[in-house]
Amino acid sequence: MHVETRVQAINCLHFINGQFVESQNQKTFANINPATEEVLGTVAEGGKEEVNFAVAAARRALNGNWKNTTVEERSKILRRIGDLILERQEELARLESLDTGKPFWLANSVDIPRAAYNFHFFADFMVSVNTDANLQDDKALHYTHRRPVGVVGIIKPWNLPLLLLTWKLAPCLAMGNTAVIKPAEWTPMTATVLMEICKEAGVPDGVVNLVHGFGTNSAGSAISEHPDVDAISFIGEPGTGSAIMRAASTSLKKLSFELGGKNPNIIFADSDLEEVIETTIKSSFINQGEVCLCGSRIYVERPIYEEFLDKFTKKVKALKVGKPENADTNVGALISKEHYDRVNSYLEIARNDGGNFLTGGKRPEGLDEGYFLEPTIITGLDRNSRCVREEIFGPVVTVTPFDMEEEVIMQANDTHYGLSATIWTNDLRRAHRVAHQIEAGIIWVNTWFLRDLRTPFGGMKHSGIGRTGGMHSLDFYSELSNITIKL
Repeated sequence: MHVETRVQAINCLHFINGQFVESQNQKTFANINPATEEVLGTVAEGGKEEVNFAVAAARRALNGNWKNTTVEERSKILRRIGDLILERQEELARLESLDTGKPFWLANSVDIPRAAYNFHFFADFMVSVNTDANLQDDKALHYTHRRPVGVVGIIKPWNLPLLLLTWKLAPCLAMGNTAVIKPAEWTPMTATVLMEICKEAGVPDGVVNLVHGFGTNSAGSAISEHPDVDAISFIGEPGTGSAIMRAASTSLKKLSFELGGKNPNIIFADSDLEEVIETTIKSSFINQGEVCLCGSRIYVERPIYEEFLDKFTKKVKALKVGKPENADTNVGALISKEHYDRVNSYLEIARNDGGNFLTGGKRPEGLDEGYFLEPTIITGLDRNSRCVREEIFGPVVTVTPFDMEEEVIMQANDTHYGLSATIWTNDLRRAHRVAHQIEAGIIWVNTWFLRDLRTPFGGMKHSGIGRTGGMHSLDFYSELSNITIKL
């Protein structure tokens, strides 16, 4: 990747076998700044041919010197990658903000530090991993041997581009695998810089490869279908996950999916309302609501329903929608024209379904360019409205009152998704009781987005397959052999 001082000169190439290369057919596509609608630069458009080169390089590296690296050697490389990310933190944050439309301060304070920590965490965690050994009386010793799963295809999303790529790549490398990465076509820049960082950190040529492109009939499907790719790690929406599963089925690839969410935020009357509102502002509208964990379905116990709406609406109206580079911007631009139109189509559905817009629902005044949308609160929608049931993935929440605990549990579980949930209550017994009945992979009580990277992360139903985090990540990126020694 070559970066000039002018924004227009940011161009992204593939990274294959340790070298930045153009597409064989010289095809490129434009990378658009969602906050200005200006062209940031060009991106090499890869396809089957580039994926074939990348997979072949990854296979050679897997069976080469990388195969013989020790755990300690790989740990040092991972730590160095994390260190280099922090050394280039401001540069990476600016690129992430340009690509996604999110505020610079958010990328600089959350996305990039967490990307570095993903490598630092697994650099430490991987050296503490042990394997089972079982003595069967005086007959035999059984022990397990952990080996890499092989060449891994990593297909990543656009909302938290570097954070989520590193969340997958760090454990992949920790277990001795090689990778072929396809970043989202809307956010190619920080993934490209990460390839420079990996090379500088001492990752051998061919261990990490990057192919830019699109999904269907492009680089994404070529990775999913490739017979020499052993596993696919994907973060994105359920429809794409289904397509990848079909493509991967012929070669029985190992799959890890982190998909969408339509997450309930359950607020009981005995909770601390000020704390609830402060956190709910974040869980609803951080990153323009483009976070799979956002609490987009808010359920409020009726005794505090009106008070919550009044205070919450005032706080939301005070949020500043603005240019990503401004320090006082709370909400930036949506990722693309396509996604902006999609979110607006849900607002039309809400209007047609009789929704009451307490605030938002339109473009902010004074922002005539870029894909900006006011944070939006909608009440009065039936539980069967598509705005209540489907993931909008934007700065839009619905608020619904409830009277009984059993009622809100039923409503919370009435979804195809099952990623996360938040429960607000000061009743300890209720907190446990409700949490045990919510069908979601991650359940927060009196908080949101509080993560310990050792814990399992993932969803139920249409929200994903498998878990990541700590040992769960290392299990996916490795294969176990049981070895029996007769005594």
